Amino acid sequence: MPTIAIISQKGAGKTTLALHLAAAAQDAGAVSLIIDTDPQATASQWAAWRQDAPPEVIDSPPPRLAAKVRQAGEQGAQVIVIDTPPHADSAARAAVEVADLVLIPCRPSAFDLAAIQTSAKLVQLLRKPAFVVFSAGSPNAPRVYAEAGELVESYGTPACPVLLPDRAAFRHASAEGRTVMEAEPNGRAAQDVRDLYKWVCRQLDMPAPHFRKKVAA
Repeated sequence: MPTIAIISQKGAGKTTLALHLAAAAQDAGAVSLIIDTDPQATASQWAAWRQDAPPEVIDSPPPRLAAKVRQAGEQGAQVIVIDTPPHADSAARAAVEVADLVLIPCRPSAFDLAAIQTSAKLVQLLRKPAFVVFSAGSPNAPRVYAEAGELVESYGTPACPVLLPDRAAFRHASAEGRTVMEAEPNGRAAQDVRDLYKWVCRQLDMPAPHFRKKVAA
């Protein structure tokens, strides 16, 4: 049961990344679960907006996280994504400890790049495979991403080769309690998420996903 932790010291789209990875897994036929450890409960609010349509979202305090992951596996979860709050080292550490893969979303800006050093040190301390996912930046700035990738590499945490840039579809879909795959299944944002999930599957030695076709409502 692959478990993916999403951590970052700043916002940087953690919840958006967690929701969409879990939704992509669900679209590919896996029973996926999001565990929300953020007291702001943004992922749980999103689940309420979509009237609990999958993927399921449950909450958990950090001290109970390992037990919740174990219980979810026993109940049939096939992919688990953990969303964590910013500025909460205990929650991030608990998530990293149970994760098979750690993703650190980060805007390609100076302040955000400086802030991920704390997360990079944590995953190195706990010896977990981790990658920085550049998110919420311009879709058309290859030099910016190349320079940002070189910087995070110097922190000891490589950059994911798949970007999740800022696209209006994410804002529109989230406000409606949907995913970009549901709102704009043929859009660029949906393809970005599918490409990222395919890459995640390769990192976890999971079979290549085959997404079900969907039609926008």
